[in-house]
Amino acid sequence: MVLASYPSLADRAVVISGGASGIGEALVRSFAGQGARVGFVDIARDAGEALAAELTASGLTARFIACDVTDIAAYQDAIGTFAMAHGDATVLVNNAAHDQRHDWAEVTPDYWDKAMAVNLKHFFFAAQAVAPGMIRAGSGSIINFGSISWMVMTPSLPLYETAKAAVHGLTRSMARELGQSNIRVNSLVPGAVITQRQLDLWLTPDSLADIAAQQALPGQLLPQDCASLALFLAADDSRMVSGQHFLVDGGWANT
Repeated sequence: MVLASYPSLADRAVVISGGASGIGEALVRSFAGQGARVGFVDIARDAGEALAAELTASGLTARFIACDVTDIAAYQDAIGTFAMAHGDATVLVNNAAHDQRHDWAEVTPDYWDKAMAVNLKHFFFAAQAVAPGMIRAGSGSIINFGSISWMVMTPSLPLYETAKAAVHGLTRSMARELGQSNIRVNSLVPGAVITQRQLDLWLTPDSLADIAAQQALPGQLLPQDCASLALFLAADDSRMVSGQHFLVDGGWANT
């Protein structure tokens, strides 16, 4: 399969959260492969350092900082460190999240706050950190990762789904707030992406068969399918696209 090349992404400074594995790893590899200067964070230090070292050894630009995105001060500091190394980011990909299953009857206020912190809160504060640089540059693209889970009513994820539904509202509001500065804000909404984590924790032969039955298209969704759309939304090719949400789900959800 031959994938698109986007000349406008060459040398562009990009920040990606949750970039050490799964969809995030595909994002880091794809943006770096376009010639972008990628800075990414993750709590998985070993995997993040290994990925950055591999890409750097290949002549690509990728810098990793181990960071918990729920520590807003540390995350914004990491974004500042990337800016000193790569220049102000003109692409932000808010990807990091945690789809931990939970029973609604057992949710405590503390668990609620932690779920919102890892699945929603850092999206806003990362945007707040990069927006001044985008304003100075005269353009930018912010890509917020959602999920079809709330659209198809996946069980045992009420807080995750609440946060992911809120991503759509955040995207719409920030598209208006930042639009006059030529900053675009969009949501990328994955379906059942087959990652190693999903295979290890949730996916079974029965659930894989159910996913196949729900999708309009045959085949499995892979992390690269999300990364390919993210490249388009970051590139100048989508310069008049903002405030929208784009499903990459094989034709499953009905919105």
